[in-house]
Amino acid sequence: MHLTETISSNRRSILRGLAAAAVTSLTAPALAAESLPAQPTGTAAAIATDKAYWAAVKGLYAVTPDVVNFENGYWGIMPEPVRREFIRQSDMINYQNTFYARQRAGADFEAVRAKVAEAVGAAPDEIALTRGATEALQLLIGGYNRLKPGDGVLYADLDYDSMQYAMNALKARRGVDVVKFDIPEPATRQAVLDAYARAIEANPKTRLLLLTHVSHRTGFVMPIAEIARMAKARGIDTIVDAAHSWGQIDFRVGDLEADFVGFNLHKWIGAPIGVGFLYIRKDRLADIDRDLGDEDFAETDIRSRVHTGTVNFATVLTVPMAVALHQQIGAAAKQARLRYLRDYWVSRARGFRDLEILTPDEVGSYGAITSFRLAGKTSKADNEAIVVKLRDSHKVMTVRRAGVAKGQCIRVTPALFTDEADLDRLVEALAVVTGTKTG
Repeated sequence: MHLTETISSNRRSILRGLAAAAVTSLTAPALAAESLPAQPTGTAAAIATDKAYWAAVKGLYAVTPDVVNFENGYWGIMPEPVRREFIRQSDMINYQNTFYARQRAGADFEAVRAKVAEAVGAAPDEIALTRGATEALQLLIGGYNRLKPGDGVLYADLDYDSMQYAMNALKARRGVDVVKFDIPEPATRQAVLDAYARAIEANPKTRLLLLTHVSHRTGFVMPIAEIARMAKARGIDTIVDAAHSWGQIDFRVGDLEADFVGFNLHKWIGAPIGVGFLYIRKDRLADIDRDLGDEDFAETDIRSRVHTGTVNFATVLTVPMAVALHQQIGAAAKQARLRYLRDYWVSRARGFRDLEILTPDEVGSYGAITSFRLAGKTSKADNEAIVVKLRDSHKVMTVRRAGVAKGQCIRVTPALFTDEADLDRLVEALAVVTGTKTG
């Protein structure tokens, strides 16, 4: 066969495959991983240590062998079934192009929205898709319209940087007073509740409070429902940053007892980068302005609170597969496994020389993420040097985090593909870095 005939034949095969894929651009996802065993049962400890099950889960991921990655808080690696679905959807979009966008995308996106709403425990008309939690929270904070000049807004040092910026911007935008306070260190559930109580008491004009469910700085899990109830009793609304929590922690949106929440789908749910959603409780929609006067949707439609223009269609269309795999593995099982992985390395490293663990062992106050600091090493340069040594000398990837009131720290974030051997390498590296062991 001549080269031109080969190319033509290959082209026809590719087009046939694309055409077949295009017929069902968004069907109910097939079983995300047919080889995955049934969810383990029993106690949380039994679930978390089921070696056969978690080895099968690890097999869903293709991960670089060049470094052991403990920087999984940035975004989540797509499991292979999700990655393949993303490629399939990308091919379909590239093949059908605007014909698909004009004819079918609207209905498909609505199906995605319904799937996400069902999974998180909301009504479809209480959520709107965004390009991530940052966008969702910026829209909620900037669009919150119940503030008047002289009111106060409140946030803490552990809240995400971009959300702090958005709260600070309310001073010029709404004429309010902006107050920041520090979470105690080391944090405990009761100490945090007391800190919020003091901050609210000290700022009686507060009308809006930013809360972060799982801190990206230290991994501390805030008692959101209790704080939200405390705030509501004083006439204060809460906006909750759940960027890191859904998929790492087992909960549904109603458990937070908050009316406004921003979520990610590309962190612990494992969707492609660039998708999240905001939640507004149905009877509170009027308290968030339309996004720059959006007129594509009715003012009574939550989708008018988000206007981002053309999005990555394939990213959105892949969300159902990511959610299906999240549900197949099981939220409770994921939570148990991630807490076990965290406990495994922390319990072995806690006594190392000068090692300060910033995240408590208190039940319910942590998930996968834990941060540490070496005594007296609080600067950017100090912590960056440790990150570099762990990476270059020990092939262990971590990340420096700033913004904690008592000084910078280093974040360690395992993932579902992490196993005990990976954690042993981390512990060995920390033993050397702290001077507990020569190496």
